[in-house]
Amino acid sequence: MSYIFAIIGIILILIICWLMSNDKKHINYKAVAIMLVVQLILAWFMLKTSIGRTVLQKIVSFFNKVLSFGNEGISFVFGDLSTKGYFWINVLMMIIFVSSLLSILTYTRILPLAIKYIGGAVAKVTGLPKIESFVAVNSMVFGDTTAILSVKTELHKLTPNRLFVVVTSSLVAVSCSILGAYMQMIPPEYVLVALPINVFSGLILSSMACPVTSEQDEDINVKEMIKEKSLFEAIGNGALDGGKVALIVGAMLITYIGLLAMINFVFNSIIGMTFTEILGYVFAPVAFIMGIPTDELVRSGSIMGTKVAANEFVAMLDFQKIIPNLSTKTVAIVSSFLVSFANFSSIGIIYGAIAAIDKKQSELFAKFGLKVLLVATLGSVLTGTIVGLFVR
Repeated sequence: MSYIFAIIGIILILIICWLMSNDKKHINYKAVAIMLVVQLILAWFMLKTSIGRTVLQKIVSFFNKVLSFGNEGISFVFGDLSTKGYFWINVLMMIIFVSSLLSILTYTRILPLAIKYIGGAVAKVTGLPKIESFVAVNSMVFGDTTAILSVKTELHKLTPNRLFVVVTSSLVAVSCSILGAYMQMIPPEYVLVALPINVFSGLILSSMACPVTSEQDEDINVKEMIKEKSLFEAIGNGALDGGKVALIVGAMLITYIGLLAMINFVFNSIIGMTFTEILGYVFAPVAFIMGIPTDELVRSGSIMGTKVAANEFVAMLDFQKIIPNLSTKTVAIVSSFLVSFANFSSIGIIYGAIAAIDKKQSELFAKFGLKVLLVATLGSVLTGTIVGLFVR
């Protein structure tokens, strides 16, 4: 029965975005259908076929091996503290190592070329412009703000609809620099499954809400992604950038977890129910259409609501505590939902990134910021729902 509700949920998500569309006549239904089929094939292949599961497990093992090298550096710096399981050491410090690796792959042009051609393939298959496809794929590796900065020379040319698609698709994705952190907090296989599916979720829903045409197109300049002039500069800058990200994540966690505890106390004192419990009931209907079992709706809804209200790290920390008590299906759906930057704090971060490049475009973005968050959140819902279809 949950499968039926999940299919209805996917249809409902598409209908909501269709109703929000500002140009229904120009929605590329063919592109939507193609991307939805690609999502279903990807999820089916990785979760239901023996070859796909083997490939997925190999990728997980590869990432775990890479992370083990990072742990060597962490162990050298922090000694015995690295064996205590402290979040700020074992999770946040890993961001520095992974960030350097990404910087090396960028300097050697491996990542920029891969992103360019994968984005080009996505554009060719779906009929969407290269810029939008490029940012969506780029976001999967570098995250929302970096993906937007990579097309800064084209940003001023973007129409309101194109800007909407660019920022929304970047919000649904996550940065590979913090992928290692996610994989230490929730089941790594679902992190990796959600990663490519998110690309299409963002493009499907944003291009329905604000349609664009392939005629509005520009070429991608890979050189703009490469800032460093030497390998050692790339390693150093990658480490420093990773350190900044780790510090920002840590600061945000201290703030949001503290504020959430305070708000929970106030709500519980006044109405006898915490804010996170209320979020559970608010998001329970969303969890229901995603295919989550009825006895786990409120707990799952609470995690999902926390992610949108705060951020994915805060939600994952709470989710970790209840994973052993949830069904495999619920763990798969919620984990996939959490792998995105779709939350209120990210809206402010993206606004700042755009404002630093083009003040006029940032003012335009501010007008539809809440719509961006809604569509991006629906993108996370779509990803979780699709993953849930192939998990029992």
